[in-house]
Amino acid sequence: MKTARQTVRRPRGFTLLEVLIAVVAFAIVLAAINGVYYGAIRLRNKTTSGLEQALPLEHATEIIKRDLANLVLPGGTLSGTLQSGSTSNRVAGQRSPSFYTSRGVIDDSSPWAAVKRVSYLLLDGTNRANGKDLVRSVSRNLLPVLQDQAEQQWLMTGLQDIAFLFYDGSQWRDAWDSTTADPRSGLSNSVPKAIKVQIQLLSEGTGRGRQREVPIELVVPIAVQARTNQAQQATGGQR
Repeated sequence: MKTARQTVRRPRGFTLLEVLIAVVAFAIVLAAINGVYYGAIRLRNKTTSGLEQALPLEHATEIIKRDLANLVLPGGTLSGTLQSGSTSNRVAGQRSPSFYTSRGVIDDSSPWAAVKRVSYLLLDGTNRANGKDLVRSVSRNLLPVLQDQAEQQWLMTGLQDIAFLFYDGSQWRDAWDSTTADPRSGLSNSVPKAIKVQIQLLSEGTGRGRQREVPIELVVPIAVQARTNQAQQATGGQR
């Protein structure tokens, strides 16, 4: 008895063209995934860098605003003059006049008076390529004849310059002297109506491609004012 011949069929493989098409499709998918992934990484790094630069600037401007808004009227027992034009007693790198503010904190670690003398310095940083450092100089112990050395508090880096302008009610001035009598009231120990702080950040780029940053301006109204010696006429009937 003859058995029927059974035909054995080999499994059909992929052709070279099909393999090439699959490889190209897989490469396109990988390229798309790679672009999305590294795009997200670059966006994250850029966002992180922006936050790292914005937080010190926001912190510094908040401290400057707080100090200027709580300015102590010059001429008191614990406050001296407000002079920005005199440079005889200024330290190296000082950009603001030495002024007195009342935002001191009294606790177990800092038992000083609420009034403190503050000035702002612009010093060379450890890496000059990253600009200069903004430093806050604070003196809290104002009573002794030999006062303690001022404490320097680092605020931020990457600055090119910082300037303080003073508004007298009609115009901005680049200098202020509280010992000069106010032409309106005739009194000395006066303070400006407002103080403007211009912060110039370090420009990005190098050489001709460097772009100058727009200065950051902070305007702080000054609430405290010297008392006038002009008598106010009372209204109403005579007795």
